[in-house]
Amino acid sequence: MFTRFTNDWKHQFKQYNRNVRLFLLSSVLVHIGMGIFMIIYNYYIRELGYDDQMNGSVIAMQSAATALLLLPAGILSDRTGRKKIILIGVLFAAVSLFLRANGSGEWLLLSGAFMTGVFMAMIQVSAIPLLAENSTERQRVHLFSFNFAVIMMANVIGNTMGGAFSDLFEMLFGLSSLWSIRVTLLIGAMFFLSALIPVMKIHEAEKVESKQVQDRSFKRLFRTHREGLKIILLFAGAQIIIGFGSGLVIPYLNLYFVDRFETSHTMVGLILSSGQAMTAVALMIGPLVVRRIGEIKAVVFFQLASIPFLLLTAYTEILWLAVFGFLFRQALMNAGNPIQMSLMMRSVDDKIKGLANSVGQAVFQLGWAVMGPVSTTIVVVYGSYTGYAIVFSITAVLYIVGTIYFFVVFRHRIKPMSE
Repeated sequence: MFTRFTNDWKHQFKQYNRNVRLFLLSSVLVHIGMGIFMIIYNYYIRELGYDDQMNGSVIAMQSAATALLLLPAGILSDRTGRKKIILIGVLFAAVSLFLRANGSGEWLLLSGAFMTGVFMAMIQVSAIPLLAENSTERQRVHLFSFNFAVIMMANVIGNTMGGAFSDLFEMLFGLSSLWSIRVTLLIGAMFFLSALIPVMKIHEAEKVESKQVQDRSFKRLFRTHREGLKIILLFAGAQIIIGFGSGLVIPYLNLYFVDRFETSHTMVGLILSSGQAMTAVALMIGPLVVRRIGEIKAVVFFQLASIPFLLLTAYTEILWLAVFGFLFRQALMNAGNPIQMSLMMRSVDDKIKGLANSVGQAVFQLGWAVMGPVSTTIVVVYGSYTGYAIVFSITAVLYIVGTIYFFVVFRHRIKPMSE
């Protein structure tokens, strides 16, 4: 069984073209950088003397910027090409990380977060369409799963490095807590910037302007891609519900472990990186589940199976149980993401793939933008036990509602993948 599993993945990887491999390398570098940066940025804000409501505002600002820019970035990506948009995104997102690592004023923290959100939108919205355009329909479930697994493993490395470096710089080199965190943030920004090298080597055919400007108008878009747009909006409905739930807890998991269990930065890094590693394994198993029960049921299975582990994390006061619940919730909930992306990409025309990806991610980010301040306010008011229990429980309800919606809407609408 294991040999068949590994041989299947080896066979799939050998079939991926040079563009796919270069993009996967750039994705590793981007997410190591972000993994380092995001694992300790909440602590950085605390070290500057701000309360956790500032953390909520920063998360909301970044998510709002991403949500606002995803749609125009998706349309621009469809028109001008994926490589150009990703290059611009990587360059200026890296600049924003350098600025945020050196900033201390409230205005700079918020504007830096907004800038990161804007340019991360460009990367996010072009990634899936680029992979889709460089793969066949039969490859996509495996490829999208592999891409998400690569991201998770890069986050493992980044989370581990971020937590460990911030503690090591303080203990071994005598840096203050603030400066140890700041130096670690700068290292994360350097990793992110290095992703420019493989992106520049991607070869993409130039877009041919063969149609008149009015052919690209929104009026024509709605007339020629009506069914595809309907699919996009239905997917968006599921994403916004899940996004509201996710935005309550996911950006603050590092604070949850510190506040409730008083764990060190290194320990939090190890816990969160272990969650990414578990997710990577679940993502690799995802295509096997799809073969057995189909795409729609696989998404529903993974998402519903994560709920008991989410509630365990919400209510336990024992660290190892909290870690256990976190690991399995993280793995199961995220395992369905590449399956949904594959469904989306084969359900719409190539001309609106960027739009499809941008709408889904925009509404998800909207959930993070709206719920970030709500989450931090609840925790501040009710404390580290009751506050987190409340927000995790609300998330569980929203995940259940979003999963039921997805099943009801798509069980008969999406045709099974052709053999």
